[in-house]
Amino acid sequence: MDPYSDVGDYSKLPKADIILLTHEHRDHLDLKALNLVRTEKTLVVLTSTCAKQVEGGMVMNHGDIKSIEGLKIEAFPAYNIVHKRDDGQPFHPKGIGNGYIITFGDKRVYVAGDTENIPEMKGLKEIDIAFLPMNLPYTMTPEMVADAARIFNPKILYPYHYGETDTSRLLSLLKGSNKIEVRIRKMK
Repeated sequence: MDPYSDVGDYSKLPKADIILLTHEHRDHLDLKALNLVRTEKTLVVLTSTCAKQVEGGMVMNHGDIKSIEGLKIEAFPAYNIVHKRDDGQPFHPKGIGNGYIITFGDKRVYVAGDTENIPEMKGLKEIDIAFLPMNLPYTMTPEMVADAARIFNPKILYPYHYGETDTSRLLSLLKGSNKIEVRIRKMK
């Protein structure tokens, strides 16, 4: 998912069978990292905007569902409502980026992409593991992540792409939730 050279040495990783790209921003569509893990057999799932830079990928639009290498992959909207650039344009406009729901056997994993707590999340069902972005000012605040998690109640929640955002705020907001286990990974 969104290999990015600044956060890992992809030359040391195995080649990928499937790569999912959420949108075209450089920290999600990094051609250097992509080329280090891609082979001619690697299937790249991407948005139509990403397809302008990456040849040979499979474009998925919101609502598309595909069976790929035994996995069920669903493209889900990812966009901003509140957080915007100085010119009033959202950092992530509606209709461009994807989140993905990937079903591994009986487990459903939601990787939201760069988004906020959008209304479409009310339709999410039976999510076992959710990865929600908490990278201000581009995605969600801890309050937005907590709100989103309460809407669809994943069993496990990983905040990700959180930069300098204080993860303890999210832990405090979801303290006492018996339904959602929050896991914080230490980042470099």
